[in-house]
Amino acid sequence: YSMDFYSKLLERVNQAGTFSTNSRIFVTRIEQGCAEGVLHADESSLNPNGIVHGGCLVTLADTVAGCAAHGLGGQYVTLSSNLNFLAPAQKGEVRCAAEVRKAGRTIVVCDVTITDAAGKPLACGSFTFFRVGELPN
Repeated sequence: YSMDFYSKLLERVNQAGTFSTNSRIFVTRIEQGCAEGVLHADESSLNPNGIVHGGCLVTLADTVAGCAAHGLGGQYVTLSSNLNFLAPAQKGEVRCAAEVRKAGRTIVVCDVTITDAAGKPLACGSFTFFRVGELPN
């Protein structure tokens, strides 16, 4: 696909007012089979223990992995997910990278890694997506 395809996909996913952007999640890069994004964690991202809520990290991973899948050219929905929490995330920038591990005709599996701004691993896992059609224009 062309750079224009990925630029439009990036613009679409970072559109103001969507669940991801309202959650302070922004995708920073999409290429064929991979994507990166960031969560700008603030006070509203914290659980009662004062660390970033696990649901914020799952949302970040699902968003970025979904973009890696969409980067293959289709429209996908999440079938299943698995995220292993390795260390607590603090306020600030939390990063996610996703890479397609296997792409079939209708199923895509992506690996994800979540780190803090210094590169310390916070979580890792995998997401499985089902192709529901072509991306809308």
